[in-house]
Parts: sequence; structure tokens; C-alpha cells
Amino acid sequence: MPYIQRDARGRIESIHRQPQALASEFLEFGDAEVQAFLGQASEPENFDRLDAGFVRVVEDLIDVLLAKNLITITDLPAAAQAKLFARKSFRERVAGQAPRLFGNTGFAEVIDDTGFGPL
Repeated sequence: MPYIQRDARGRIESIHRQPQALASEFLEFGDAEVQAFLGQASEPENFDRLDAGFVRVVEDLIDVLLAKNLITITDLPAAAQAKLFARKSFRERVAGQAPRLFGNTGFAEVIDDTGFGPL
């Protein structure tokens, strides 16, 4: 699949598993025209990027709820806890590999952030 039949304007009119008298043109299933005809997102990478951004929002929301003691980590299912810890661990490792664009400013010694509580 799919063999397509086009209308008079050249747009896909129908899709068939096997070649037909009026549907002998073969297109790959992932072809943008086929995906549009089927109502699929024509740019799945954009949707994936949106999903990735939304996952980050959910992760930040969980952090806020934990920080405000509105939930505890044990309120989450074990699988969710494991995924959350895995993402945090990965982000910490990646952040450690990021290039330092600015040298050590010394602000850590000047600003006492211990009064802000755990972050």
C-alpha cells in the first residue's frame, strides 16, 4: 500500500492496497500526500518537538508540586518515579557537559541561598 487514484486536479481521491485500473500510481505510506489524505500530521517532527516541550512543562509542574509539599514523590506510580529520576539524572549529566560560557563569577560565595530551602 498505497496505490492512489487522483482526481482531475491531481489530488489523491482514493487509496488502495492493490493496483486498480484508475489507481496504478504507488506512493510510500510515509509520503506527505498520503499522510495528508489520511489526516495524519504532515510534519510529525514538529509534533514530536511540541511533545518534548510539553514533557518538560509536566516535569517542571511536578517539581513545583513537590517543592510546595502538595504531593510527595511516593504519590506517583513507581514507573513514573523511575522515569522522572531518569530524566533528572540525564539532565544533570548533560548540564555538566555544557560549555561554560562565562567564567566563575564568585556569586556563589557572595549570595547566601541557604535560606531559600531545597530547590
